[in-house]
Amino acid sequence: MFSAIARVFKTPDLRRKLLFTLGIIVIYRIGVYIPSPGVDYTAVKQCMALGGTSGGLYDFVNMFSGGALLQVSVLAMGIMPYITASIIIQLLRVVVPRFEELHKDGQAGQAKLTQYTRYLTIALGLLQATTLVTTAKSGALFNNCQYEIIPGDSIWTILLLIVVLTAGTMFIMWLGELVTEKGVGNGMSLLIFVSIAAGFPGSMMNILQNKGWWTFILVILIGLVILALVVFVEQSQRRVPVQYAKRTIGRRTVGGTSTYIPIKVNMAGVIPVIFASSLLALPMMIVQFNQPPAGQNFAPWVEWINNNLVSTSAPLHVLLYVLLVFGFTYFYVSITFNPTEVADDMKKYGGFVPGIRAGEPTAKYLGFVSSRITFAGAIYLAVVAMIPIVALTLVGANQNFPFGGTSLLIMVGVGLETVKQINAQMQQRHYEGLLR
Repeated sequence: MFSAIARVFKTPDLRRKLLFTLGIIVIYRIGVYIPSPGVDYTAVKQCMALGGTSGGLYDFVNMFSGGALLQVSVLAMGIMPYITASIIIQLLRVVVPRFEELHKDGQAGQAKLTQYTRYLTIALGLLQATTLVTTAKSGALFNNCQYEIIPGDSIWTILLLIVVLTAGTMFIMWLGELVTEKGVGNGMSLLIFVSIAAGFPGSMMNILQNKGWWTFILVILIGLVILALVVFVEQSQRRVPVQYAKRTIGRRTVGGTSTYIPIKVNMAGVIPVIFASSLLALPMMIVQFNQPPAGQNFAPWVEWINNNLVSTSAPLHVLLYVLLVFGFTYFYVSITFNPTEVADDMKKYGGFVPGIRAGEPTAKYLGFVSSRITFAGAIYLAVVAMIPIVALTLVGANQNFPFGGTSLLIMVGVGLETVKQINAQMQQRHYEGLLR
C-alpha cells in the first residue's frame, strides 16, 4: 500500500493535483470553526456542552456540514443547499421538457443546467439561512439550552448573518468546483466525504466512553464486516450482453463486437436514504414548533406524532422509513435509467441483446431486468439505512452512527470513485494502476 502511495506522489502532475485537493480540504475544515458575525460563540459552546442539537433534521444537516451547524460558523449550512438544488434540477427533467433537452444537448446543455443549479442554490441558501437564524434565535436549535445564541435584535445583524451563511454555502460550492477542475475526484462529493469523516472519531469516542472497550471493539469489528459487504454490493452489477452487427460504411466494415450494459444493484445511490431521512425529520420539526408551556403536556395530536413518528424505535416510524426508501429507490431509478431510450440507441447503432428483438421487446426486457435489480437494491438500501436505528437501540449511538445509513454509503461511494480516478490517471502515465 505504501509503495502505491509513493508511486502516486512520484508523478509530478498527480502529486500537484493531490496536494491542491488536500489544501482545499484544509481550508474547508478551517472555515468550519470560524464563528458567524452576531453569534455569541461562548453561548454556543455552553449549549453544545448541555447536549447538542435537538435532533431530527438538525443532526442530519450537522452531519453534512462536518459539525459546522453546531458551531453556528460561517459554513454552518454546509453543502446541503447545493445537494438539494442538484436533486431538484434532476427531478425537474421529468416534468420540464426544456431541462430534458438540455440534458441531452451535450456539454453546452450540461453547463446551462449547472448554471441553473447555482442560481437555485443561492435561493435555497437564503431560505435555509433564514430558517437557521430563526431557529437559533428561538432556542429550538439546541436541547435544554437557555443561553441566547444570537443576542442582537437589530435587523441589520440578522440580515448580515443570513448573507454570510448563504455566502458560506457559495464558498463551499466554489471550493468543490475548484477541486473538480484542478484536483482529484468530484469536488462536491469529496467535501461531503470530509464532512462525514470528521464526525467519525467523535462518534467512536462517544461509544468508547459510554459503553467501554468491549463494545467499542465489537462495533469496530462489525463495522469492518459491514464496510466490506457495502463495497461488495456497490461494485455489483448485472451485465446484459449486447451484440453489434457488422455494417459497411464506405470501404470500412465496423461493428461485429460484443459488449454489455452494466446495471448496478444500487443505481439510486444514496439519494433515497437522504429523501427518506429528510421527510421523516419533518414530524420532529412539527413537535419542536408546538412545544407546550412549562409544566404542561403536549396536545394529543402532537403527542401521537412524537410517540409514533419521531421516536426511531416506534414500529410506524421504522415501517415508514423502509417504505419511503423503497419508493424513492424505484422513483429515482425510473428517472435515471430509461429502458426505451437505451433500446432506441442500441437499435440506432445496430446493437441487440442476443435472443431479444431490437426495439420495444428490448426495452421491455431491460425494464424487467432493471425492476428486479432495483428490488434487490431497495432491500439493500433499507437494511443499510436501518443500521443506525439498530445501533441506537443496542449501543446508544446517535443517528449519525458512522457504520450505517447515509454516512457509510457516501463514504464508500466517494472513496471508490476517487480511487478509480487516481488509478485511471496512473495507468495513463505509467501503464500501471494504483495497485499492482
